[in-house]
Order: sequence, then C-alpha cells, then structure tokens
Amino acid sequence: MEKIKFSILATGNIANSMAKAVNGLEMFECYGAASRSYERAKHFAEKWGFQKAYGSYEELVNDPEAELIYVASPHSHHYRHAKLCLEHGKHVLLEKAFTVNASQAEELIALARDKGLLLAEAFWPRYMPSRQMIVDLIAQGVIGEVRSVVADFGGPISHVERLSRPELAGGALLDLGVYPLNFALTIFTEEVRDIQSSAVMSPEGVDWMNGITLTFEGAKTAVLHSNMLACMDNRGIIYGEKGYIETNALDNCSEIRVYDGDKKLTACYPVPEQINGYEYEAAACAEAIRNGRVECVQMPHSETMRLMRILDTVREQWGFKLPCE
Repeated sequence: MEKIKFSILATGNIANSMAKAVNGLEMFECYGAASRSYERAKHFAEKWGFQKAYGSYEELVNDPEAELIYVASPHSHHYRHAKLCLEHGKHVLLEKAFTVNASQAEELIALARDKGLLLAEAFWPRYMPSRQMIVDLIAQGVIGEVRSVVADFGGPISHVERLSRPELAGGALLDLGVYPLNFALTIFTEEVRDIQSSAVMSPEGVDWMNGITLTFEGAKTAVLHSNMLACMDNRGIIYGEKGYIETNALDNCSEIRVYDGDKKLTACYPVPEQINGYEYEAAACAEAIRNGRVECVQMPHSETMRLMRILDTVREQWGFKLPCE
C-alpha cells in the first residue's frame, strides 16, 4: 500500500514527539517540516529524517505532494493554520485545543466537509488503547452504574511563554483543563445539564488555575481541576455504585486500577507498549484517509464541538475573552 506523505507545520516541542511517532509507522513517509525559519525547519527535518524543509507555512501547503499535515502551532494560530491547509487541499491533524472557540471550530469542520478532507483533533488519549480499556470495563459493569468522575491535570509551568500570554491563547484551561474535561466526556455521553466554574487569573490576564463542575442528565457529575502553578497528580477516578476505576495519568496512563466497594484493589491492567503514544492518532488519520472519511471515529467532530462549547461557556462565566477571537 502506498505510503501517506506526512508533514508537520510548526516545529516546537510537541512536533518532536509526533515526529518520533511517525518515524515508527510504516504507513507514513516523513515528507515535510515547516517553520517560520528555514534554519529551524532544516534542523528539524535533518533530525527526524523528513525529506523537505520549508521556511514558511505557505511553502508547505503549496507543495502538491504534501498530503497530511500535523498542525503543531499555539492554540491562538490553530484556526488560521488549519484553514490555510484545508484551503490548499490538505488533510489536517490539528493539535488540541482544537481552536480558541466553538465558532472557529464549526467553520473549520464545515470547510473540511465541503472539501472532503480529513480534519481530526489530536487529542491523543482518545486514540489510545487505554481509552477503550476503560470504556470496556465500564460496559462490563465491574463498578456498576457510574455516577461521578473526578480528575485534575497540571504542574508548575506558568513560566512557559505560550501559557502566560493572552495573545497566544494562554492559560490553564485551553492547555491543561482540556484533559480532565475530555476524560469526563469520554465517560459520560449524556447531555450536560449544568456547568459551574471559577478561576484565579494571572496579572497578564490568563487563568492560572480553575475548577469546573459538570452535571449530566441522569444524576451524574464531574468535578475537574487544572492548575499551572502547583504540582498535580494528573489522575482520573471514575466512581460507580460497586467500586471505582483509577487511571494513573490523564494524558498517557501506564495502568488502570479497579477497586471494589471496600476500596480493595481487585485488578490492575497495564496498557500495551508504545512508541510514545502519539502514534495512535496518526495511525487513525491514515485509516480515515484511506477510507474516505472526514473525521476519525475515535474523536469525531461532534465530540470536538461538545468540548469546545463547554470551553466557551466556562470562559464566558469568567469574562475571559482572548485577543485572537
């Protein structure tokens, strides 16, 4: 089967993780790397074995051989860069947070559908085997009816420039808070009936930390916290009527533990070995493209929009508007 030419737009830290993953996948040809600096792009391409380097994003999207582009720029630029790729006929794997608001996300999804192109959100836990393992355990009834989810994510990373600057869509919510939110939405498919939230804002005008409580139809709740000032344990816990399930990390967990009603550990499931976890979303994109789909079944557009609308509501409660909106 012919390989898909995989390219990367923006060559920052997260792009290195994706480059490592696609180098281990036979369905891809590491094709192009684009940066705002040709020297940075060239260094990245040489480091990871990409065939071409581009000193601008426009050069990449105008290359007729580029097929699938992973957009790894800051949140503030996702809409513009994904639109640029789609308008030039490229399939797109777009880093999370997908965009800064739901209206931007809706426009990109409509454009991708109109052009018959794949547009997928790179929310890596959604694509991992661990996600299906958790869903299967719940379906098997090992902890009974699920009633509540508690999750947190973060660390002392407020010094990172893109997190502290409003013009880069900084703050804990869009970078860190999406993890506990995504975890809750993976577990609960019911309609969200109520959203309550609060935040502590930085002097620069972004949220340092936040707390969110979601109430779902059917007497189910999620209590979620993200923070870029303090060390967090980054766990997710799913509470049922007969026990609870714990995942030891919201981003890339290594094991899933099951406890009974007496808080006794009854099972521990390690997740399969992996390259670094990014390979699953890339492979899902290849499968979707080969089957002519415009979305990945693991993270369909409906789930991206469900998350984006919650993020909009939360920021509206805080009065937190970004310069790029």
